[in-house]
Amino acid sequence: MRIILHLIFIPLISFLSLHTSAQKVNTPKPLRIGYSTHINNITPENMTYAKSKGIDCIETSFGVLMNKKERTFMLAEDEIIEKVKQAKKAADDAGIQIWSVHMPFGEKIDLSIADEGERQQVVSLHKKILEYCRILQPQIILFHPSFYLGLNERNVRKNQLIKSAKELNKYVRDIHAIMVIENMTGYKLLLPDGKRERPLCRTVEETVAIMNRMPKNIYSAIDLNHIKHPEKLIHAMGGRLKTIHVADGDGENERHYFPCSGEGENDWPLILSALQEAGYSGPFMFESAYPDVKDLKPCYEALYNEFLAIKK
Repeated sequence: MRIILHLIFIPLISFLSLHTSAQKVNTPKPLRIGYSTHINNITPENMTYAKSKGIDCIETSFGVLMNKKERTFMLAEDEIIEKVKQAKKAADDAGIQIWSVHMPFGEKIDLSIADEGERQQVVSLHKKILEYCRILQPQIILFHPSFYLGLNERNVRKNQLIKSAKELNKYVRDIHAIMVIENMTGYKLLLPDGKRERPLCRTVEETVAIMNRMPKNIYSAIDLNHIKHPEKLIHAMGGRLKTIHVADGDGENERHYFPCSGEGENDWPLILSALQEAGYSGPFMFESAYPDVKDLKPCYEALYNEFLAIKK
């Protein structure tokens, strides 16, 4: 009897010791790893290779199938549907989740466009694309808040964005997905060339103000290369943050540096700490210039281990 109690007691002490140690360190669970790729790249070969290199999920987009200036598709509808079905099968067969869809954007595809007739055309285009998204069954549908703005029309464009977002959110929820709005770049200079203004959601303050006007079931996406000190925006969004784009930069211009290239200025331990505090559980979704898909997992592991070393 003593031997049995002894054998039970020692593992119990070990378990409690490890549990107490884990509580003290509060070690965050590693995030899943993903990367952004357009719909034509979701092939059986690419997905099988990605899975073998530790990729769990992807974000995709339809821009490659479109003439953005004309708001038209370059393929017939039945061709697009077949292509989307093949992409879904390729990802499923490889065991990769299609986590998110990045909706098309540009000067002519802008949720905040001031002209009401034009805005309605943009919304109609997105509704069409959401039917293709239904086939992919993504968790997240990501929208840019705007393209560049004309001078002195910021308030009008904010109102148009919110109107579009509310209308599209009904369709996003109908395909059992979550709508997110991404922050944009250019926090330092409002006027990049004196002829136009930077897109909406260019600072922490503006992003918070816009999101406060959105329905609570429209959430935030944060691009870590779009803003200086992205950890500040992560803290500001908190539990409203649902997905991220991972890249390094200077926050002033589009850089999309690979986080492990040493080219950017992001403080990754601070960013990972902010993500943990926000309770973020989505993937570490790379949207950057990387050498090869095989380099993504080692890069995340290096950043994660650096974070753990500092945290301890």
